Amino acid sequence: MIVFIAALFQLSVVEAQEKHLSNIRQLTFGGDNAEAYFSFDNAMLSMQVTNPKAGIACDQIYMIHTSDEGTPQQNLISTGKGRTTCSYFMPGNKQILYASTHVDSETCPPPPERRADGKYLWPIYSSFDIFVADLQGNIVNQLTNENGYDAEATVSPDGKMIVFTSDRSGDLELYTMNIDGSNVKQITSGLGYDGGAFFSPDSKKLVFRASRPQTEDEIKEYKELLKQGLVAPTKMEIFTCNVDGSELKQITHLGKANWAPFFHPSGKKIIFSSNHASERGYDFNLYLINLDGSGLEQITTESNFNAFPMFSFDGKKLVFSSNRNNGGTRDTNVFIADWND
Repeated sequence: MIVFIAALFQLSVVEAQEKHLSNIRQLTFGGDNAEAYFSFDNAMLSMQVTNPKAGIACDQIYMIHTSDEGTPQQNLISTGKGRTTCSYFMPGNKQILYASTHVDSETCPPPPERRADGKYLWPIYSSFDIFVADLQGNIVNQLTNENGYDAEATVSPDGKMIVFTSDRSGDLELYTMNIDGSNVKQITSGLGYDGGAFFSPDSKKLVFRASRPQTEDEIKEYKELLKQGLVAPTKMEIFTCNVDGSELKQITHLGKANWAPFFHPSGKKIIFSSNHASERGYDFNLYLINLDGSGLEQITTESNFNAFPMFSFDGKKLVFSSNRNNGGTRDTNVFIADWND
């Protein structure tokens, strides 16, 4: 009885602290499940999954139905070859956009070697290209075929445009293209990693994460790592711009790693993940901030990793990844909640 009362008390404390979230439901159980994004009708989620225990050696794209009771069935919609990332539904909800390395090799590309200085690094695989597949996993189109990294693609709410990150200019910049892959345009040009971009609800603006090395040593390190296909994601801030790249604005000035931004349904705020308040460096929570950089508000408090938030297109739900409720393992799972403004 004491244990039961304690559990109820802990739950009530979490619900009181995470006041914008209610009816939180866990959708995956085990492995690393991340970047879950809604279909345009809010009925499905696409996500990337790594789970060696289930035979998934590196990220592959899966789809689940949000209405499924219990643990939703995960349906593989990438090839199962190479490594994939950053899936997103196409207009009509019958096809999915994602990046993959499978053309270069059917095996998983090697992760970065552990460094003597312990620096945390992300690999920028030059073999990533952007593909479109149907929900049965058949590739129906290849949208990029440039040398180098092409990934992190998302679709505008009006279904007309795609934004993605590429290093084809020699730096990691944002590009847009039409939904069929035509009319590619470079959007950003500042030195540093520009990525993880999403459109505003009216499809007129972009929000993204960016590193901006300033000192001579920072610039040297960034360029040297990029030549090795690596970036250090430990210093990033949130930026916005118009879809043509104009009116570029830095929204956060928090320090450390601020990333995984997404527009609030009103288009007037941004939800994002940040470790700026962490003493250890790896405690990430979700925050909400106004477009002018004011009104910072913490959204999550549970566990030491919360990221990849996306609002449903009707603004009623929030999906995110978290390592809460993982039994002390390193598993990251997908959660869905009712959103309360």
